[in-house]
Amino acid sequence: MADKKGRYPTEPLKCWDMAKKIREDYYRDYAAAHEKGGLRWAGGAWTFDAIPAGLGDDVFPITSEPYGASCAYDKQFSLRCLEAAEKAGYARDLCAYMRNYWGSILLNQYAFGGPFPKPDFLWQDHICCSHAKWYQVVSELEHGVPHFSIDVSVGPESEINDNKLEYVVGQMHDGIEFLEKTTGRKYDDKLLIRAVKNTCRSTSTWARVCELNKTVPAPLDEKSMYSLYVLGTLQKSSQAVADFYEELLKEVQDRVKRGIAATPNERCRVMSDTQPPWGFLSVFRYLERFGTVSIGSLYTFGLIGAWEVDGNGEWVHRKTPMETGRSINDRDKALRVLAEWELHKPEWQHFYSPHLKSEMMIRIARQWKLDGVMLHYNRGCEGLSLGIAENRLALLKAGFPVMVFEGNMGDEREFDMTRTMARIDAFMETLGMKREFQ
Repeated sequence: MADKKGRYPTEPLKCWDMAKKIREDYYRDYAAAHEKGGLRWAGGAWTFDAIPAGLGDDVFPITSEPYGASCAYDKQFSLRCLEAAEKAGYARDLCAYMRNYWGSILLNQYAFGGPFPKPDFLWQDHICCSHAKWYQVVSELEHGVPHFSIDVSVGPESEINDNKLEYVVGQMHDGIEFLEKTTGRKYDDKLLIRAVKNTCRSTSTWARVCELNKTVPAPLDEKSMYSLYVLGTLQKSSQAVADFYEELLKEVQDRVKRGIAATPNERCRVMSDTQPPWGFLSVFRYLERFGTVSIGSLYTFGLIGAWEVDGNGEWVHRKTPMETGRSINDRDKALRVLAEWELHKPEWQHFYSPHLKSEMMIRIARQWKLDGVMLHYNRGCEGLSLGIAENRLALLKAGFPVMVFEGNMGDEREFDMTRTMARIDAFMETLGMKREFQ
């Protein structure tokens, strides 16, 4: 409960250090893999990372979008990466994560120290317009690293049928043959099955964590959630990540029970959209001056979280195959579970039509009791910004005030902090929020 001054109790997350360690270990293990006789592979945050897990426990990935965001957070390093990519002839209007990543390779500098660690193979899927082409260029820059990409562009979840599922599963089987041939290793189906179960567990549990932000006051704020959801983008099939999310769920449930708030002066609730400008996350702290908390977004909820619509039309976490009694006892069943599970990923749906994204955003706005929405017209990501102007109109029609601001998640040259803060000031005024402190 709030005190006489309208403030809620707050406290840091107890599992924060655990999350930090998982991330640090991830990037260090990738860089040091060859020293231990292991393998390295590179691919996107949305790729089927459970499949390379079947090669052994000494196989370490680096996912491209989180790495690009890490580059973007370090403004000086990011600028050098972006300029290196531009000097090499890559257009400035391409995906900003991709340009940071390519620039890091061109500079031969790893964001976490030392030369860029060359992967042994590239493993990707293709839903965004950049995905497969991203790694075609990486293969060229790294002098012919073997490359395999799975086409998952088979339509929205409502149109998935057996033929479309079989199309994706067939490519997965082909991919395993590629992995065996490329690495010279025998594939272990038991490791695949474990990784698929971890994928389902990680993504379902993260959605359960996000559901708890329906509570007033919200136990988590979006700026903190960025450091938590990212673990699933690194390696959602990891035992460590799946276990961590279950520990996080227990802690957030306890915060709700005790009324612990992320923002002690919460009086207004908003959500954002798509990736934030990673070099300027202070905008979320600026919101707190108005007693406003960003409870998340379709991006933070749905990039990794597994969701479904229940019988009442509510957005709820999706139960895992283990919870529904579905067996996963051989390679083909594991691949079918994985394909079907991932094809229902929320952030894949609106590549097909903006109205699908609008429906999900309106559900969030209603269920999470929002007062307004902040849309990032993000020039750094063509895929997730697709149809965003139509999303704005749909939200307004549904009765939710909307603020828009322009920027770029990975290129700080395209973000104007002063202008954005002025827009926040005006938006807060329309919502009746006054700044409590400077």
